[in-house]
Amino acid sequence: MSTCSVIILNWNGAQMLRRFLPSVVRSLTNHQSPITNHPSPITIHQCSLIVADNGSTDDSLTVLANEFPGVQTIVLDRNYGFAEGYNRAIDRIDSDYVVLLNSDVETPDGWLEPLLAYMDANTDIAAVQPKIRSCQRPDFFEHAGAAGGYLNALGYPYCRGRKLWCVEQDNGQYDTIVDVDWTSGACMCVRTKVYKELGGLDARFFAHMEEIDLCWRMRNAGWRLACVPQSMVYHLGGGSLSYDNPRKNYLNHRNNLVMIRKNKKHPFGVLFVRFFLDYAAAFFYLLQGRPKSFLAVFSARRDYHRMIANR
Repeated sequence: MSTCSVIILNWNGAQMLRRFLPSVVRSLTNHQSPITNHPSPITIHQCSLIVADNGSTDDSLTVLANEFPGVQTIVLDRNYGFAEGYNRAIDRIDSDYVVLLNSDVETPDGWLEPLLAYMDANTDIAAVQPKIRSCQRPDFFEHAGAAGGYLNALGYPYCRGRKLWCVEQDNGQYDTIVDVDWTSGACMCVRTKVYKELGGLDARFFAHMEEIDLCWRMRNAGWRLACVPQSMVYHLGGGSLSYDNPRKNYLNHRNNLVMIRKNKKHPFGVLFVRFFLDYAAAFFYLLQGRPKSFLAVFSARRDYHRMIANR
C-alpha cells in the first residue's frame, strides 16, 4: 500500500486554519468512502496530515494545539518562505507521495484518491494536480492552477481555464486527464523521491513560480506531469499577497527570468525579447497608477542578474 503525506505550510494563518483545515481533516478521515466519479477501481492509501508552521508570530500554534490536537505539526524556527519552508518539512517525510496543499484550500470528500490512483498506475508521472475551482465563485476555475498549467514560447505561464487574469466557468470542458507543463503549488501531489532527488523547490525564489521551476526540472529529467480533473478542490487565492501587490509583481518578474535561464535549453533569444516586454509591463503599471509595481520590475531585473551571477 502506498503512503501519502498531505503537508500544509502555514505562516500567520490562524484564521485560514480555522476556516479551511476542518475540510481537510474531514476529507482525509473519510477518504475510504467510495469514489463514484473515477472510471477505474480505487486503491485506498495510507494518508497523514501535517501542518508545517513557518515561524508564525500569531496564535497559529495555539489554534492547532487546542482546536486540531490530532493534526501532526512541524514547527520551523522562522519564516523560510514557501520554497524552503516546504523543503525543510518534506526533508522529514519518508512517504511515497507528498501533497503540497495551500492553507486556503477547501477539500471535498474523495479529492485525494484519484490523484494517488493515477500516479500508482503511471510510474513515469512525477506530479499531478486536481482541477482547482474558486472558493468565492465555486462554478469558476481559480487563477492559481485552474485545470493544469502550461508555458508559452516566451516562458509565460497560463492554464486550461485561465489566460492572464480571465478565468472560465467550469462546464466540464476540461474533464479529461492531460499532460501539462506544470502543476499548481496550491495543490500538488508529487513523488517524494523525485522531489528530493531534484533538490526540491529553489529556496532562492522564496515564493511564486517555484513550483513551475521544479516542474520544468522534472520534465527536463524525463518525467511527465498531469492534471487529473476527477479530483477537485476549492482555492481562495491571494491569501498571502494580492494579485496586484508590488512584492508579488517583483517576485513573479524576477523568478520567471531565473526559471527561464535555469531550464530552457537556449534561453538567450527569449531573454532578449523579455528585456523589452518587462519594461513595457513596467510602464503599463505606471500608466495604471501603480508606481511601486513600476519600480518592482526594475528591482526584479537587477536582482535576477545578481542571482544568476551568484549561482
